[in-house]
Amino acid sequence: MHYVSRILVTGGAGFIGSFLCERLLERGAEVLCVDNFYTGRRSNVAHLLANPRFEIMRHDITFPLFVEVDEIYNLACPASPIHYQFDPVQTTKTSVHGAINMLGLAKRTKARILQASTSEVYGDPEIHPQKEEYWGNVNPIGVRSCYDEGKRCAETLFFDYHRQHGLEIKVARIFNTYGPRMHPNDGRVVSNFIVQALRGEDITVYGDGNQTRSFCYVSDLVDGLIRLMDSDKEITGPINIGNPREFTILQLAEKVIELTGSSSKILNKPLPQDDPRKRRPDISLAMKTIDWQPTVKLEEGLGPTIDYFREEIANLP
Repeated sequence: MHYVSRILVTGGAGFIGSFLCERLLERGAEVLCVDNFYTGRRSNVAHLLANPRFEIMRHDITFPLFVEVDEIYNLACPASPIHYQFDPVQTTKTSVHGAINMLGLAKRTKARILQASTSEVYGDPEIHPQKEEYWGNVNPIGVRSCYDEGKRCAETLFFDYHRQHGLEIKVARIFNTYGPRMHPNDGRVVSNFIVQALRGEDITVYGDGNQTRSFCYVSDLVDGLIRLMDSDKEITGPINIGNPREFTILQLAEKVIELTGSSSKILNKPLPQDDPRKRRPDISLAMKTIDWQPTVKLEEGLGPTIDYFREEIANLP
């Protein structure tokens, strides 16, 4: 008898989570998607509901969850500044209490567990590009700390459970990811620029626009997460998963204007507090240990992303 693995994806109705659920179902797994729908959306997974191996549950992981699973992908946490700063205490709770609850579940079921960490653990980095052994430069009391420090604490918990209880853990540090199903109002730079361009509004660039980001298309990211989960148990991470091609924010704005055919102008505004100046992953560890590197170029990924937002905007009241 072929054993079907049962996989829990927390934050499974979110932008990245929904693509992960989709890919795991394609591989023949049973998928339990857990989401409290704070930023996740039912529409992201509506097309999966007819699959008998897919199940969806409304649950907040700051409360314990009692289910039987073989693997856990812990993606639950609002990831855009607008959403995580709206209720910063809840953001920290989701990262910290959520990690404790999911690690407890993994311990009880002997499941392998992957933490979706973030490049934000590096803060405003003084080392460029960022390697996994860099400890970061994070403001512990700033407006972004609920997310940055929450995710750092979650990593601490993962490694302590690993050392203390022998848990099989995986930690992925995710760098800026984009693609269809991003929240139109999440305040992230790719969705912001596309929505503004499609509406013919001025494109808001904070600061002089020379700060840099590296953009990874969602299909590449999901591939990296699955490869990390499937890797030898000695490979715990943390491992950077992101695209090392670096663009200035200004270059991104110009590319979006070009690809949407928009008449939008660029409008400069002051830089928000603790906004990192540079962000680019060193992915040599991912290339070496899980044989992963991104394949989708920014120009290729922006096309389907723009198409998605064009449809979203057309359907707005």
